[in-house]
Amino acid sequence: MKKLILSALVATALFTSCSVTHPVSATSNSIGSKVGKASGTCYLGYICLGADASIKSAAKNGNITKISTVDLQTTNILGIIVVYTCIVTGE
Repeated sequence: MKKLILSALVATALFTSCSVTHPVSATSNSIGSKVGKASGTCYLGYICLGADASIKSAAKNGNITKISTVDLQTTNILGIIVVYTCIVTGE
């Protein structure tokens, strides 16, 4: 029984992640209905791959010309894999 519980705890720890969203900027433009996202992934803190996670890319992906807010979402999986997502809202 102890082996089963220990195995379950280890498996849970291996698949644990933390996701935090921080506000970065806001403008005086009214909040729009469009949302654009752009992401990039880093492995071990040194090898970063993926699309351009910039505000410009996120606005382009959401077809946004007037930006209202910008948020940065960071998802960390055991410090090994970190996914950065820029979230832009506007019109």
